[in-house]
This record gives sequence, C-alpha cells and structure tokens, in this order.
Amino acid sequence: MSLARTTSHRLERNAALSFARFRRNRPEREIEQEEARGDAVLDCGWGRLIFAHTFANVDRVVETLRGEEQGRRDIALYLQDPHVALARAPQDLFLDPSHTYRLWLTDYRPSRRRPRGYAVHRLRHLEDAQAVNRIYSSRGMVGVDPEFLVANRHSRSLSHFVAVDIRTGQAVGTVTGVDHRRAFGDPEQGSSLWCLAVDPQASFPGIGETLVRTIAEHFLARGRAFVDLSVLHDNDSAIALYEKLGFRRIQAFSVKKKNPINERLFMAPPPEEKLNPYATILVNEARRRGIGVEVVDAEGGYFCLSSGGRSVMCRESLTELTSAVAMSRCDDKTVTRRVLQKAGLSVPAQTLSTDPEADAAFLKQHGSVVVKPARGEQGRGITVDVRDPETLAAAVETARRVCETVLLEQFFEGHDLRVIVIGFEVVAAAIRRPAQVVGDGEHSVRELIESTSRRRAAATGGESRIPMDAETERCVRNAGCSMDDVLPDGTVLPVRKTANLHTGGTIHDVTAQLHPALAKASIEAARALNIPVVGLDLLIKAPDQPDHVFIEANERPGLANHEPQPTAERFIDLLFPHTKGAA
Repeated sequence: MSLARTTSHRLERNAALSFARFRRNRPEREIEQEEARGDAVLDCGWGRLIFAHTFANVDRVVETLRGEEQGRRDIALYLQDPHVALARAPQDLFLDPSHTYRLWLTDYRPSRRRPRGYAVHRLRHLEDAQAVNRIYSSRGMVGVDPEFLVANRHSRSLSHFVAVDIRTGQAVGTVTGVDHRRAFGDPEQGSSLWCLAVDPQASFPGIGETLVRTIAEHFLARGRAFVDLSVLHDNDSAIALYEKLGFRRIQAFSVKKKNPINERLFMAPPPEEKLNPYATILVNEARRRGIGVEVVDAEGGYFCLSSGGRSVMCRESLTELTSAVAMSRCDDKTVTRRVLQKAGLSVPAQTLSTDPEADAAFLKQHGSVVVKPARGEQGRGITVDVRDPETLAAAVETARRVCETVLLEQFFEGHDLRVIVIGFEVVAAAIRRPAQVVGDGEHSVRELIESTSRRRAAATGGESRIPMDAETERCVRNAGCSMDDVLPDGTVLPVRKTANLHTGGTIHDVTAQLHPALAKASIEAARALNIPVVGLDLLIKAPDQPDHVFIEANERPGLANHEPQPTAERFIDLLFPHTKGAA
C-alpha cells in the first residue's frame, strides 16, 4: 500500500525520470533484483526492518514480528492498519510511541557550513565498527556485531557513516541510511534514516545535523525522492532538529514486539515525581525486575525499593546497607586517607591548612598542591595544581566557603580514575577528563565555554556544566589566554583542572583495560572502609599500568555515569539477590 498518495504529479514525474535514467545505465540482472517484491525484510544488525506495506496481509507481518531473535529489536513500519496487528497479538506486540517524519529531497537545501574539527566518512574497517558500538552503548541503543557492520560496508541497501574527530581519530557520531529501492525495489523511490547517535562526550557542535545532512545528500545523489525517519514523540530536541532541516510529520505507524529492550516504551509510566539520572537508572532497573518503587523525596533522590517482604531505603546509590560509620569515613577526606594508609594503600602526603606560613612551607616542600575542603562533593571548592603562595591563599579561602576544615594535598600528575566497587567486586572503571573547549576561529573563549556547557548539560540531563567562576578564569589565564580571546580553529584549551562531571568533565570507560593491581587495590580500599557501594578516586599513569595513589572515596557514586557497564544491575543484585537474571 502506498504511503505517498499525496505526492505531487511533478514530484512523481521527476522521480520516474530519474529512475528511468538510472535503469538505462544498470545491468539487466541488477534491475531484476530490485523489482518490487513482497514480504520485504532487511537485517540491520540490531534487528530487522519489516516493510509491512509490502506484505500480502497483516497476519504475515505479525508472524514475522513474533520470529524476532533474542537480544534484537525488530520494527514493522508503514502498517496501514496497525490496530488490526495489535488485535491479532495484544500480548506480544505494541504500537511504537514514535512519530514518522519525511524529508522530500526536492525541497532539501544543503548547508554552506562545513564541519569543523571532525569529518564524516563511510564506515571502513573493524575499528570504525567497534567505535559505532561504543557510541550505541553510550546512548543505551542495541549493539551490532562489528563483523556484520564490516561485512556490510559495501552493502547496496545499508549505508553506515561515521563522524570522526580529526585530531584524535576517535569516532564522535554515527548514522545509518536504508535505500528502499535497493532493499525491496520500492516504486516510490524512498529511503530512510536510522540509528543517529552522537557521543555524549563530543565537544563539537552540530555533529547530529551534519550526519542527517550526509544521509539526505547521499540519497539525493542516488535520485531518491524522500528520506523517512522515526523519532520518539517526546524527543523534543531531535524533533526540533529534524523540523529545522525540513522534515515534516506523516501519518505512518510502526509496531514492535514486547521485549526487555523495548520495555520502557510499553510498560506502565514511571513515577510521576521526576528523579535525577542517578536515581532514575536504579529505579528503572528495579521496575524492570518487578520490584516495587516508592518515591519518597524526588528532589533529594530518595526512594524505597520493596520485594519479597524486604524493603530498602535509598538515596541514589547510597542505601541502608551502608553503615553510618562507613559513610562518615568517606565523608571526611582526612579520615578516608588515614583508613586507606593504615590498610597499606598508597595515598598522597596531606596536611591541614593552619596558617599562611605553614601552608607555604608545605607548598615549597611539594612544589604543587591540591587545595580542597575536608567535606564536600561534586568538586565544589577544589583547586588543583597550585604553585604559588598567592594562588594558595585564594584557594584556601575558596575551599573554606564549602567547609571550615581545609586540606592541602601533594599534587600528582596523572589521569583521574573512578573505580566503582559493588559488593566488593569491581564493576566499572572510567577515566575522568577535565572540561575543555575547541576553538573555531570565530568565537571567544567565554562563548566557547558557554556553548560547550550547554551541550554538556543537554547530554547529561543538566548534571554537567562548566562553571564561569574564578577557577575557570585561572585555568584559562594559566594557559596564556583571556576569556575574550578568539581561539584558532581546532585549538584545544583545558578550562578546568578538576575532572569532576559536575564541573563539565567527561568520563571515558576503561573497565576492560583496568590493570589487575588497580582492581585489587580498589577492592582492598572498599573492604578497609567496609562499604558495599563506593566510588574510589585514584590518580594513575595509565589504566593498564599499576602505579596509583588514592585521592578519596565517594559513598554515593553516580552509577549512571558508567553505562554501558552493568552498574545498575549489580546494585539491584546486591539489594535483592533473588531477582538476579529477572527478565
């Protein structure tokens, strides 16, 4: 059944002429392979696209959906009568709560702006495929066997594109296009866009728009008439982008099979009270296992989980299982250091800030120090790499506004590592990098910080922003710049010394590379503190090397920061072990 009955005669004529020219230059065998066919299904690696409008009847669509493989996500799209499909299998299927948008390629206008700092190319090799999966995981999307992506890099139906940071070579975005003509001989000359994903740590603006334009221009060059896409009804930022580029909503519907991957789309709505991301990830995992959830105080992140006659009160990842003694050991950084040192673990030299003379003597002894409040979280009041008495005095005053007791600590150059230990097992490890901006030759440092901060906030649900404070100004000044300078295109400027997520830092998973000595030391630290869930901060030379010093311990680590590692799963396993493996 046609979805394009409203297509203008002009558009149909142009598309027909374009296809006629295309056919004249094609071998007869290839043309025969692309004749319109029924029951069209395309394997995309993460699941199958089931083009329902090519099926003879809805029962065949339903049976095809029921044949979905475990761990995959099939989509039946372009159903003329989705209500009939749902009536056939109400226990198995659900109507996808997404809108379908279409871009008529005759109306498309390319942008004059070119990507800066990154480039887009077709997926080429295994490294590209692995990077695509990493980005999918960071966005909670279904992964694809890298071998599938490599094997299909020259596919006539699937086109995979990757956006790559020119400076580092790291993939920062990906998108997939499906050519309907080549997939099933679509007489409407259609195409579609799937799996648009941008790395949440990416520092460049406009990556998503560039990838969408890449798909549009790719299919425009092939003589296709339109590009369709599906977007969740509440994804306001994505919808705004698509509408800006000329996509318009059409009345087309999709049906999916009920499975754990799709569960959030068809199960009962979550609690009305909006929790922060750190509580939400835990509540969602509990609900997935059938554990009761009561939101006690949404603003504070408090909730109660109940199952099998057992109830546990939580504040994000802090639970009743953590004793008051263990919590107090982590809360006071001086106590944390003493406990870890007594356990034979490596810690930096440390002293209390008492008077300017003693502080200056400690600074002279170590050359560079970290100034931080004895109590506090989210990086507040911390100044890193202090090298002169004047900056030291100012840093002490900044820390004292957070906590009256201020610590001076020997500064170690290295990578900031966060290790998550749950039930005395290492579950995740990530390098945390301080906030930085990338010059474009047009905007000032101040403007770059503001725009980067907005993107970080959008990518983290408002949890990560770069403060426009004295510490940011100090870091910029120490780099030889002012806030009003315009950075040359591609120039990278660190604007914070601390790598805390809440001050604009980014986090990069290194669990698979973690040296056994670092894992062993982290477990020993958790046992010394006698705490069941903890985030340990270390300074290291590299994740695959054993050298380290412990900096502090966080009794309420943000588990949402470590996806795709199974932090939420292991947390719920700890609280309710009888629900392990629950679907």
